[in-house]
Amino acid sequence: MHIVIIGGGASGFFCALNIASLLPSAEITILEKSNKLLSKVRVSGGGRCNVTHAMFDAHELVKKYPRGEKELLSPFHKFSPASTIEWFKQRGVHLKAEADGRMFPANDSSETIIDCFLAEAEKLGVKIKMNTGVEMIAKLDNKFHLSTSSGVIISDFVVVASGGNTDETLKDSLRKLGHSFTASVPSLFTFNVPKHPINSLMGVSVPHAGIKIIGTKFFEEGPLLITHWGFSGPAVLRLSAWGARVLAACHYNFKFSINWLQGVSANDLYLALSQHKQRHQQKNVLYFNIELPKRLWKHLVNEQGIDDNTLWQSISKEQLQKLAKRICDDVYEANGKTTFKDEFVTCGGVHLKEIDFKTMQSKNAEGLYFVGEIIDVDGITGGFNFQNAWTTAFIAANSIAIA
Repeated sequence: MHIVIIGGGASGFFCALNIASLLPSAEITILEKSNKLLSKVRVSGGGRCNVTHAMFDAHELVKKYPRGEKELLSPFHKFSPASTIEWFKQRGVHLKAEADGRMFPANDSSETIIDCFLAEAEKLGVKIKMNTGVEMIAKLDNKFHLSTSSGVIISDFVVVASGGNTDETLKDSLRKLGHSFTASVPSLFTFNVPKHPINSLMGVSVPHAGIKIIGTKFFEEGPLLITHWGFSGPAVLRLSAWGARVLAACHYNFKFSINWLQGVSANDLYLALSQHKQRHQQKNVLYFNIELPKRLWKHLVNEQGIDDNTLWQSISKEQLQKLAKRICDDVYEANGKTTFKDEFVTCGGVHLKEIDFKTMQSKNAEGLYFVGEIIDVDGITGGFNFQNAWTTAFIAANSIAIA
């Protein structure tokens, strides 16, 4: 039996390794069109690899997927983050959870995951062909014939794990096998506000802000980071995933508002500012016990035309109201996006209705399977996209093993 995996990334490797452990006599070949393997694993989490997330209730876990929530519920009952932790543990790789739930190798190195995969592939006899792109897939006499840049390969099963950047040549071949695609657009990016004064505060972070895309239902809260081009941090990245299609449709020109003190209303803050003014009239305006970085507080005060040397007694009621409104509903206009580091994630891919999520097999071509980001499934930042890769790959492997 010969099984071909198209794509040498996270889902492709994980699928190949699990098939090999279940079917020791099978010939398994990974085809990678580039000269690099596991490239996203290497850069994920700033080189630490955010393997999964410590969220063990499948019903809660699926809520972290803007696309694929319904379809992933059953798969996550079969292979969950707990399953991921155990799989790596059995191979000598221990994962640790951070305060926000993200999980990394205990030694904080993505190379640990890569070394594990490569060692397993060698031990299990998985073949890897680099610089081998697939130009066409045809099914003849119950066999798949793959035309590649290095010749024709015949296989019994094909697993497509080519990711969100699957080239059009391969997509056209899959269309001929009965599949259609939702257009791919970025789903993990930061918000650009070019030449805005806020950019002078690059490096300043707020631990718990709220951010909303104006005119939509999309809202997120959490850590927010000011950069030299605009805004980043977990709250922005999660929001970019939820609003991926809407923001692409408006060409990344949109308005959003920030509550720098999420959970505090402008009215409550105004009252607090008024009380502080009464108690500390002779104090400098920068003297205020607020849960904001000092540089940000100074910037927001100055933006209301209030000089650093102003005393609290000199600030008018109107200025206090405007300051409270600015802090709790600070509006910006985005003009463009920036990919977050090198972690390019897309939404889009093979239509979900064309895949059997009990097996990950195509509903249109028996023996053809899809795993990972080639499917129109994506999660927010935090290890959720890798968990989708592990889960779908595991299910496909087990399905092939009993086919």
